[in-house]
Amino acid sequence: MKQLKLFQKIFLYTLGILLFIVVMTHGLIYLLAPRMQLSMSAHDDIVVSINQERFVTEAVEKALPISLSCSLVISVICSLLFSRAIADPIKMISMSTGQMMKLDHRARCPIHTRDEIGTLAQNVNDLYSNLLSTIEHLEREKKAVRDAEQSKVDFLRAASHELKTPVTALNATLENMILGVGKYQDYAAYLPECKEMAGQLSGMIHEILETSKLNTAAEPARTVAVSDLLAELCEPYQLIAAAHQISFSLNLSEPFSATLPAISFGKAVSNVLANAVAYTEAGKSVSVYMDGNRLVIENECDPIPDNEIRRLFEPFYRPDFSRSRADGGNGLGLYIVDTLLTSMNVFYAFAPMTSPAGMRFTIHL
Repeated sequence: MKQLKLFQKIFLYTLGILLFIVVMTHGLIYLLAPRMQLSMSAHDDIVVSINQERFVTEAVEKALPISLSCSLVISVICSLLFSRAIADPIKMISMSTGQMMKLDHRARCPIHTRDEIGTLAQNVNDLYSNLLSTIEHLEREKKAVRDAEQSKVDFLRAASHELKTPVTALNATLENMILGVGKYQDYAAYLPECKEMAGQLSGMIHEILETSKLNTAAEPARTVAVSDLLAELCEPYQLIAAAHQISFSLNLSEPFSATLPAISFGKAVSNVLANAVAYTEAGKSVSVYMDGNRLVIENECDPIPDNEIRRLFEPFYRPDFSRSRADGGNGLGLYIVDTLLTSMNVFYAFAPMTSPAGMRFTIHL
């Protein structure tokens, strides 16, 4: 409807201008032609009679209807062609923008000219492309925020469940001691146990609080000498491994640098090293080395089944081989590793190895 109105406006405006020009031209011819004839005769000193003037006037009057009719037809045709040439590109732009309003990704304004209308169509296309890119970016951000919020909810739910067990156990022990029930009358035996439970609970709360802060502040990335950082990170675990008769091999033959947040990366690697040492038996080995731009941490142990590996990165998940909290694990180590490396856009892999049997953690820098 809007395109038809525009076409009518252009047609009537153009036709009106052409008709005005035609009428004015023919009116001037009708009025001036006889006089021009007389003037020319007078200039040539020729006597012109009244019959000659009347003859010119009659000739002009006979020619005017035919001339006006032809001029009217030509004006209508020219107005139609001009109106179509102007209205059609605008009509196509309007149809394309209608598709764009529905967020049709295939919608584009056709460009057939290099004039202002062609520039307008190109500008509309560029604007729509930027709009689609912005919408896609916002959708990704929305999904990321939604996933992060859901992850926090899941984490808090799991944390509350994990805290419930030691709190209930501690509360039950203290209540039995207060009431003097059976063996709990022996305060000397159960007070140290209560203190140990409180210490474990405090440590777990500290870990939960630290974990909940992982995504609250982004650490700026900087160029880090990975070789020097690894040497520093591995030093305490080498001592722990030696104390448990575990062979700890660190091979950093070539210096290597990378741009990353050093503190967050160091915490992630420390957690991987802690797990590697904790789940390696005496007499077996842990190896840390660089393979090109990959950091590889290997430890000899019973390979973890494939269906368990992905779940290891869930908060508070402890498979059967990890026994219980008494072994020192609270199920947050690999969850923290996953959270930190994902926030740094660092790809990693955790898979079993066959020779020797064990697990291999690979970080691509």
